[in-house]
Amino acid sequence: MINIASDIENEPSMKSKEVISVLAERMQWTPKEVTEMLSAFGSAIGTKLMEGDAVYLPSFGQFEVRKKMERISVNPVNGKRYLVPPKLVPVFKPGTTVKNRLKQLDSDE
Repeated sequence: MINIASDIENEPSMKSKEVISVLAERMQWTPKEVTEMLSAFGSAIGTKLMEGDAVYLPSFGQFEVRKKMERISVNPVNGKRYLVPPKLVPVFKPGTTVKNRLKQLDSDE
């Protein structure tokens, strides 16, 4: 199993070039191969979500689409109320492994 978390724990955020670089080094692939793999991966997840399916990645988490109900919101600038129509939104639910790692990071501080 590949663990890139050890390389990114101290980084406040990673840009895509940094993720590609870390994965290329870990997998001994070229950056171009990693970019193509990530593109195909994202496309596959997007396709499944558009079909209404959830995508589960063991030890990482689950991507799914949820329907947000219509609601009334307020424009903070002018105070006017308006109706926000229902919409579908992508949601990520972290798996147990990710949750436990975050708990460890939180307890280490």
